[in-house]
Amino acid sequence: MEKLPAKVRELGWFIKWGAISKEYFGLSRSWIYQRLGGYDGNGNECEFSDEQKETLRGALRDLSRRLSEAADEL
Repeated sequence: MEKLPAKVRELGWFIKWGAISKEYFGLSRSWIYQRLGGYDGNGNECEFSDEQKETLRGALRDLSRRLSEAADEL
């Protein structure tokens, strides 16, 4: 099972993963925490699918753009 890069996992200090799960995936907060932790609701190992990784990549890029725009307005 491929783990997420440490740089992505460390973002948890700065962002709300549950909000990303609801906004970009339409899924529960527990779902994304399970994926980030590498297991499903039954304790089985799992990971993001390739499609989900692409969605997460897009979400992080969107947040980056929105943060940059907010900073520019200061």
